[in-house]
Amino acid sequence: MNAAQSPAPSSNAARLGPNDHRSVGGQLDLFSFHDEAPGMVFWHPRGFALFRRLEAAARQLLEAQGYAEIRTPQVMRVPVWEASGHWRHFRSGMMELGLDKVPAALKPVSCPGHLMVAGRRPPSHRELPLRLAEFGVVHRNEASGSLQGLLRLRQFTQDDGHILCADDEQAREEVARFCAALPAFYGAFGFEGLDVALSTRPREHAGSLEQWARAEGILAGALEDLGWDYAVQVGEGAFYGPKIEFALRDRNGRAWQCGTIQMDLVMPERFGQVYVDASGERRPLLMLHRALYGSLERFMGLLLEHYGPALPPWLAPVQLRVLPVGEGQLAYAREVLERLVTRGTRAELDEDGSLSKRLARAHVDGVPFQLIAGAKELAAGELSCRSASGQRRATAGEIIEGLVADCASPKFEAQRRDLATTGAGANLRP
Repeated sequence: MNAAQSPAPSSNAARLGPNDHRSVGGQLDLFSFHDEAPGMVFWHPRGFALFRRLEAAARQLLEAQGYAEIRTPQVMRVPVWEASGHWRHFRSGMMELGLDKVPAALKPVSCPGHLMVAGRRPPSHRELPLRLAEFGVVHRNEASGSLQGLLRLRQFTQDDGHILCADDEQAREEVARFCAALPAFYGAFGFEGLDVALSTRPREHAGSLEQWARAEGILAGALEDLGWDYAVQVGEGAFYGPKIEFALRDRNGRAWQCGTIQMDLVMPERFGQVYVDASGERRPLLMLHRALYGSLERFMGLLLEHYGPALPPWLAPVQLRVLPVGEGQLAYAREVLERLVTRGTRAELDEDGSLSKRLARAHVDGVPFQLIAGAKELAAGELSCRSASGQRRATAGEIIEGLVADCASPKFEAQRRDLATTGAGANLRP
């Protein structure tokens, strides 16, 4: 398709404020939206680089916490959704279609698929808790008027995870373990403090009142074990179970609901999920649904609203830009670029236009570091580095070593949980 045939983006960027994530996304050339796929993102190379950083951060923590990553189908036939309860309680939000002339739907969640993977054989009690995770692309039939850039989409990616547990005590410990990791995880993105809420049984729900009381008790007990304060949101739980929700606050004080962990006693029962206990008896499984971001796209929208184009170096799609002052320094600049790329940084060379224009362009493009290579720098084997914190000049080796460290991703590690020795999580309060 040539340029004349390309569909025009569906964008109202001209009417958006400069700090709106859609404006920032356009400024940094991260993504676009088009009428041919309303509520779905067209990722540009730089935007997808940022998306992959979010995915890598979550994957690192998943691996540290002992999750097995899986992949489940996008389309499943209606009996699956009838068993999960979505066909009754969420059908209006699903995208229906046919599969071999049999009614089916695009998945709005990944949990039924995870239960089908786990249910291929009953796990032993020694295998529990069983932790499964997926970066699942899901579809929801949102009203066109509710679509709002990355914040409300019809197609998005959930960092979906499910934990199958043997009993209430194991589930309670897994909830506390998940919650304990959140302050450090969100802190790496620059968010301090969490608003924590327990959402209870809604009017329309699956399962018995006894199941709901038990599930709510498990979640509340885990928060009490941690010593965390929390609000209660009456009637705001999912149709299959109560949940703990975590909200972050951006630099403007706005709250954004992100992570969640949900207790589900209903869906495992409907799918006949059991485990084999120490005596060889089959016992019903409990299931937790958990997510760090909720939606990777929405979390990116939050980051862009919070930081604007000035993302932290480890997240910036382009971390460094090398700027030769003149033709005489071009070979030196290319050598520096090669050294930076070899060390794993996301670096570019810009030789187009005057130095002042290139510096201004780097600022507009949200590039945290600009390396200037002029005649003096070449003669001395040095570089000048400009950033928001100022300018410094040093040998090329010193500058490169410092920037590699400045651009490195943080380490996301599992939080150890031993409630008997941590003083009920005194150091884990959000």
